[in-house]
Amino acid sequence: MKKTLLGIVAACAIAIAAIAAEAPFNEDVPEKYTVKKGDTLWDISDLYLRDPWLWPEIWYANPQIANPHLIYPGDIISMVYIDGRPRLMLEKRDRRVKLSPEVKVVPESEAIPALPLDIINSFLTRNRIVTQEEVDRAPYVVAGYEKKLLSGSGDTFYARGQFDETPTYGLYRVGEPYLDPVTQEILGIRAQDVGSAKVQRVADDIATMLATRSLEEVRIGERLLPHEERPLNSIFYPSAPESTVEGEIMAVEGGITQVGHLDVVSINRGEREGLEAGNILAIFKRGEEVTDYIAKEKINLPNEQAGLLMIFRAFEKMSYGLVIKAERPLAVNDIVKNP
Repeated sequence: MKKTLLGIVAACAIAIAAIAAEAPFNEDVPEKYTVKKGDTLWDISDLYLRDPWLWPEIWYANPQIANPHLIYPGDIISMVYIDGRPRLMLEKRDRRVKLSPEVKVVPESEAIPALPLDIINSFLTRNRIVTQEEVDRAPYVVAGYEKKLLSGSGDTFYARGQFDETPTYGLYRVGEPYLDPVTQEILGIRAQDVGSAKVQRVADDIATMLATRSLEEVRIGERLLPHEERPLNSIFYPSAPESTVEGEIMAVEGGITQVGHLDVVSINRGEREGLEAGNILAIFKRGEEVTDYIAKEKINLPNEQAGLLMIFRAFEKMSYGLVIKAERPLAVNDIVKNP
């Protein structure tokens, strides 16, 4: 009898451990939460889960809802038990607004984002990573109209290079290359969008261009690149990388070396290592070098996990990420890897 009871207790313990491992909820989570304007998917995930990137794994997809990942202010998130296991479920409010004699439906664009999009918007729309070969073969601004050094929207200017049948180009300001801190491989070159231009006529390798859009003054030397055809994702779902990833923070936006909460950083890993938008990486603070006065030698302390970042744009060899948790000061060259 005693052995039987011990077996039952052990089986219950294993079952409870399995549920906890599958659905790692925080303690004292609310049974219901009403989504507010300004919330993000990450905020809500962090409220309920110890590991917020596991959101999709414990999400109960109500078959009556076309896309349960689209969450709107006013919707209610509930913790329920299905087959004895905790899950999160969405109760959607009626998004139809009666405006006699019509009915207005709240568009999907008003759904809460996974990340604070105002912080990363310029990296989604204004920045791209290009290769040195793309820079070298791209036409460039050679002169402004009547020898002006700066041009703006509505101005005529001249560009030199090889022009194809493309009628319009993006105007980009080329920055410094990103170098892998370990191998020194060139991972890409940042190109910042400054405007758009339309080809008016071409004579030999000189094109007369009309600036149709300008976010900043167009300078001599700006490069002309075809507009990107790849879709830019503005909806992200937290997820762990499918493959093993380990890299470093190469730079932080603003040219500083210290990294904090909601800073945008670039890392030396990208699509070729299996990264994609939405992937979560843990940030590990490099262990400091200290002196062991007993052994009379210098040693490095262990690396300690100190934050999290979410990849919001992945390129072939590198990625941009947003620091969504920083438990202590971080810095360039700190390590990123699977959480």
